[in-house]
Amino acid sequence: MVHDRGTDLSAERWTGKDGDEMVDQHLEMIRDVTPSADGCEDCLRIGSRWVHLRLCLTCGHVGCCDSSPHRHARMHFHESGHPIIQSFEPGEAWRWCYVHEAEV
Repeated sequence: MVHDRGTDLSAERWTGKDGDEMVDQHLEMIRDVTPSADGCEDCLRIGSRWVHLRLCLTCGHVGCCDSSPHRHARMHFHESGHPIIQSFEPGEAWRWCYVHEAEV
């Protein structure tokens, strides 16, 4: 399965809280990734449930969101240093930088 959620990953600018346009240097870590699983790979391994899925745009790890009991996507960031995730939910294409705690 190839990541094909229809997102243009070339955009490197966003508007900060103060309205100024910003560039996130972590966007350089985005790769063309293949999702590691159809669900949170860590929850599947331990038999747990998740609320929403997130895709690591550096390696393709699929983890669960911060509203899920185990927060595996954020745990993956802390363990791997891969800062940019994208929603892995159908119809959603937003991306998040864990370092800057901002949508990119």
